Order: sequence, then C-alpha cells, then structure tokens
Amino acid sequence: MTHIRDIHFCAIDFESAGATRGETDAPVQIGLANWSINTGHSDPWVTYLHVDREIHWSASKIHGITRADLANAPTLLSLWPELSQKLGNSWVVAHGKGTEKRFLRSFPGHRFGPWVDTLWLARAAWPDAPDHSLGSLCENLGLTEKIRTLVPTRLWHDALFDAVASLVLLEHLITTQQLQNHPAEILLHPNTSRWTRNKRT
Repeated sequence: MTHIRDIHFCAIDFESAGATRGETDAPVQIGLANWSINTGHSDPWVTYLHVDREIHWSASKIHGITRADLANAPTLLSLWPELSQKLGNSWVVAHGKGTEKRFLRSFPGHRFGPWVDTLWLARAAWPDAPDHSLGSLCENLGLTEKIRTLVPTRLWHDALFDAVASLVLLEHLITTQQLQNHPAEILLHPNTSRWTRNKRT
C-alpha cells in the first residue's frame, strides 16, 4: 500500500489559443511544478508553445498571451523527452483535468498518471464553497500569497502560476484534512455526494 506521504506529485496546466464552434483548440503555454510532503515545492518549469493559428481575442484577454510571445517557441510534440522525464514517475495533478488530459493525447499511449483532480477533491472537502474555481478557492482559503511567493513574477492564468496553485491547494487539503498517512488511492476517487446534493437543491 502506498501512502500519500510517499507520493511525488507533478502539476500540469495548459493555456490555450481558444476555439470557436467547429475548431480544435491548441495549447500555447505549458507549466509544470513539483511537490511532495518530503521535499516540498520544487522544479517549476514553463514554456510557450508554437501553434499554426491565431490566438482568439477572448483567450488572449484572459491569459494575455499573444502571437509575439510564441516566436521561436517549441512545439508540444518536440517536448516529449522533457515531459516524459518530468511526468513519467509522478502522480499528475490538475484542477479540472479534462483540458490537460486532452492536450496530452498528442502523445498516444503516454501512460502519464495516476491523475489527481484538485477540482473534485475540493468539491469533496469543501462542498459548501460558493465557487470551486482554482482562483476563488485559493483566495477564500488564504493561499494566494504563498503561491505568489513561489512564483513571484507571475499571475493567475499563467500556466506555471496555475500549476503551482493546484499544488498549494493540494498541500493545504492534505495538511488540513490530515491525510498524510492515508492510502494514496483516496485522492483518486473523492466522495462528492454532498456537493452533488447541494447542486440539486
């Protein structure tokens, strides 16, 4: 049995070009960050990504990334050696993992994971929270200042900032819920029944 205290977590976040109906979205930035109970926060990594399309104004309005930022940026596929090394031996963390898993399908059969979704963990831990978005949770739980200390030159909707934020949220949840010595598998299937009931009322 593997316990939470023995797991190495690597968080991943993508920012995207945005898409309209009928279009396929594409990533324009990727951020990774690492955390474990034994080693703390470490190895932040971020890069812009080359795409052969324009960035939608609605997406750029959120994350501030423009085509000029992508000049000379690598393609996602070219980063396979680095991503394989960074993600291959970790439990992968994301807040709402759907986007991250979808973009990583560029690498068929990569087998990254297990995946820890801090969105679902937060819904299980704090079902009465008015908003379970990453920014709102971190603000309401008083975690934003710690995130800014870890990545002082970045802001919300930057891929590295958001990756670090999901790790800080995970750390807070594990610490406050005293989960360090629990089986790690409990992070994979959180009980969100109370949150579900709240949504129905």
